[in-house]
Amino acid sequence: MQQQQQGNRFFFNVDWITVLIYIALCAIGFTNIFASVPPEQTEVFSFTTLYGKQLIYIITGLILGLSILLFDGRLFNVFSPFIYGGTLILLMAVLVIGNKVAGNQAWIAIGSFKLQPAEFAKFGTALLLARYVGAFNPKFRDIKSIAIAGLIVGAPLLLIMLQPDTGSALVFLAFMFPLYREGLSGYFLLIFLGMIVLFVADFLVPTYILIIIITAIAGLFIYNNRRKQKIIFSTVLVTIFAIGYLFLIKVAYEKVLAPHQRSRIELMLGLKTDNKGAGYNVIQSQIAIGSGQATGRGFLQGTQTKYGYVPEQSTDFIFSTIGEEWGFMGCSVVIGLYIFLLLRLINLAERQRSTFSRVYGYSVACILFFHVFINIGMTIGIIPVIGIPLPLISYGGSSLWSFTILLFIFLKLDSNRMGFI
Repeated sequence: MQQQQQGNRFFFNVDWITVLIYIALCAIGFTNIFASVPPEQTEVFSFTTLYGKQLIYIITGLILGLSILLFDGRLFNVFSPFIYGGTLILLMAVLVIGNKVAGNQAWIAIGSFKLQPAEFAKFGTALLLARYVGAFNPKFRDIKSIAIAGLIVGAPLLLIMLQPDTGSALVFLAFMFPLYREGLSGYFLLIFLGMIVLFVADFLVPTYILIIIITAIAGLFIYNNRRKQKIIFSTVLVTIFAIGYLFLIKVAYEKVLAPHQRSRIELMLGLKTDNKGAGYNVIQSQIAIGSGQATGRGFLQGTQTKYGYVPEQSTDFIFSTIGEEWGFMGCSVVIGLYIFLLLRLINLAERQRSTFSRVYGYSVACILFFHVFINIGMTIGIIPVIGIPLPLISYGGSSLWSFTILLFIFLKLDSNRMGFI
């Protein structure tokens, strides 16, 4: 009896505000997926349509999320290595038996359903990373602790790159921020930012000029710190790495990235125009969002949306549907919900008493932020199209279920933060 009362107390200690935000985003997703189908497919309860299938995913997702709240919270810590290992096995399996769609071998067919292991690898990685930091309390000031954390994150990232699914792989860089919260030096974030700047600059400025600029900056820095040998040594290493990175960019661009990925980068940087080819999706998406103006054209009134001018409008480009039919106000509501959810998750993470729960909570928030920022950014043309879903809104069972698991595990951990378990 005491155990049953304790279980009820845990269940009602859940942060239901976060659950309501989750439900609201799922409802927005269903509404806009319904709006994006052709005019002749508007039967609400037709489960053969995309929105009908999405309704099934939402219902089963809610059941899955509520079921997670009934588990013993300690299980997620104890079984994290097995969950992580299971997702790695799926990532390896998809390279052998997976279906290839749009150049990516990223899905395993299970009847009519297509499972995307990369989506589930995110919460598996978050759990194991949180277990490592919680169990060993590393300060990330030595090579060993950084290497172990890097291996945990890097293994699934590498397997996803082999599919190749660059978009999903880039999301794993979000784990750098929870590690920064736990003591990783800010220099790593500066290096990461510098790599992005150099990547862009290498396309816009001749390589030899960049080498001269990097060398000049390094020389000035060394001169100002000429009596500090450690700083001089570190500066020389960083300079060599930066120059080598410039040449690595060229090799990776030519040998690793697929032709359509190279085209998207060139379009974003303004190196070429292709209004009828690689740039078509983004142009049509921008037209759809712009035509919504302040209040939108109205539900089911979007011409770009309803007549299929924007490819992948129910998945990667679902935000263009919101922009056209609900306008600036609708976009603001959706972005506002995401910001509120992110701030809520960070607040919940900060109040955790265990390191495991805190690291996991920050991982959830950072993964969500990366997805929202990249997805909305690519629909309005400020980020290359790399094909990742808008959390809880884009069509897809794998995406919705993985975010459900990711979120509800943290809600369960938060409900036990007072140490009842």
